[in-house]
Amino acid sequence: MSARPVLFLLPGLLCDETVFAPQVEALSGAYDVRVADFQGFSTMKDMAQHVLDRAPARFSVAGFSMGGRVALQIMAMAPERIERFCVFDTGTGPLAPGEPAKRQEIIDLAWREGMEGLAASWLPPMVHPRRRTDEAFMAPLRAMVLRATPSIHEGQIRALVNRADARPVLPTIRCPTLIACGREDEWSPPAQHEAMAAAIPGAKLVVIEDSGHFLPLEQPEAFTQALRDWMAAPVSR
Repeated sequence: MSARPVLFLLPGLLCDETVFAPQVEALSGAYDVRVADFQGFSTMKDMAQHVLDRAPARFSVAGFSMGGRVALQIMAMAPERIERFCVFDTGTGPLAPGEPAKRQEIIDLAWREGMEGLAASWLPPMVHPRRRTDEAFMAPLRAMVLRATPSIHEGQIRALVNRADARPVLPTIRCPTLIACGREDEWSPPAQHEAMAAAIPGAKLVVIEDSGHFLPLEQPEAFTQALRDWMAAPVSR
């Protein structure tokens, strides 16, 4: 058993520990910080069970984008095990009109043009416009995408396409909850997170300026501080 509180960080689509590097470095002194690996999975339930199988009896969870939906699945499956709950730059709703076709287009793109083609098309809109031409910032993200494969990508997209509507889970959450997003997140905008926070009793909403979708890397200090404040909240035993 870990002597320190366990914090599981759940990555988004095509993401790995790269996206949480600043938080792992900053928080590992006080917490047992673990990053989940969702490569090879094709359902939200399997991703959630993968985390539950590797977590202690009680732990805190913070999910980014696709990982936020996995966190909500974990909350639906085992709410008694969650000490603190955080989701950021994510969503809760079911499939939007036209979404399956759009998701299929990027599956086809990855198989047709490889992960290089996918990275060139998919990554830039995910970050703040000023960062899209910042090679020092974009290079690690591009390398992260290239470590995946079209098969890994398709599996994760299938999980997203077959996701459940997570909105009914929100009012059932009773632990300290943080909802966060980047102000300029075009994929998961602030209004979406305002609705989430309003549906969870006592949830705290943090909108961080000058950030797109990749909040942990775009504004690492501000986001890490939000996590510190959230992890400091007392929990019931």
